[in-house]
Amino acid sequence: MILAAGEGRRMRPLTDTKPKPLIEVAGRPLLEHHIEALVAAGITKLVINASYLAAQIVDFCGDGSRWGCRIHISLEDSPLETGGGIIRALPLLDDAPFIVVNGDVFTDYPLSRLCAVELGDDLAHLIMVPNPSQHPAGDFPISHGRLAANGAPRATFAGLSVVRRELFASAPAGIVPLKPLLDLAIASGRVSGELWHGHWSDVGTPHRLSVLEARLSRAAD
Repeated sequence: MILAAGEGRRMRPLTDTKPKPLIEVAGRPLLEHHIEALVAAGITKLVINASYLAAQIVDFCGDGSRWGCRIHISLEDSPLETGGGIIRALPLLDDAPFIVVNGDVFTDYPLSRLCAVELGDDLAHLIMVPNPSQHPAGDFPISHGRLAANGAPRATFAGLSVVRRELFASAPAGIVPLKPLLDLAIASGRVSGELWHGHWSDVGTPHRLSVLEARLSRAAD
């Protein structure tokens, strides 16, 4: 599942007329980078949620055939936050664990590694990254492949994960943040993780987008 329903308020004015996942990085929409990476990893059934300027997401994705996959769109009248958006989309997802990708990140993490994750009794596996300057406190402590409720060092959730639908079993329908659900699963010792030291960017503001474009331009020279 690719999360693409947010309003992208911090990206204004770029998102005044375009949903954030359709903003271009290196000449192509962020959403297309994710679709291509998932298809390259062997995933051919994708669910994408959409709310803000949803018609543009629908028109861009079509049925997914031009990328060699099948895309299902989960529409939200208004954004339901991450947890609520996933809950709304559960009928479109298989019963098996599934990959979730935030639509507003850019990374060279090999998504094929997520396909190989074995959750066992865990409810989720999160990819973590060193804390970026805009989020110095991090999200969760990680040590020896496990996430903890307390302690150090803390790292930042990269917006890449493998989850079971059981993670959402106790959550109500409607607007549901993801973090409280992860907090409960972590407190019960049922979340694994990996610290990724490769390239990762949260494309959350016009400034971060310009920094990313400059970095990619230098790498291409």
